[in-house]
Amino acid sequence: MVNRLFKLAVVYLVIGVALGVFMGNTHNFQLRPVHVHLNLLGWATLALTAVAYHLYPRMLASRLAAWHFWLHNLGLPIGMLGFTVLVMSGSKIGGPFIGIGTTAAALGLFLFAFNLWRNSKV
Repeated sequence: MVNRLFKLAVVYLVIGVALGVFMGNTHNFQLRPVHVHLNLLGWATLALTAVAYHLYPRMLASRLAAWHFWLHNLGLPIGMLGFTVLVMSGSKIGGPFIGIGTTAAALGLFLFAFNLWRNSKV
């Protein structure tokens, strides 16, 4: 799972940076929240969780690791899709996607934190 987390983190990095370059070239910064969340929750957070799982392999044996992985990697794209729809079209339909996606990603991170405290000697 460490390799999958790190590879997905790099995917989020590439998408976040490409979005940033696009915004800079077009001088249209409407998607700034999406750019920031992809880089912070996608790249930085997933890369750091991959490092934590590598340093504390006992964490991987817990079901919490799988829950964290799936909640984070399903929730983040759903939330970012919602942000994109809301910002680009103004449609309120993006709101529920933001709520569901960010709640799922946050829950995944809470499970990661609990797993860390429970299965590491930090």
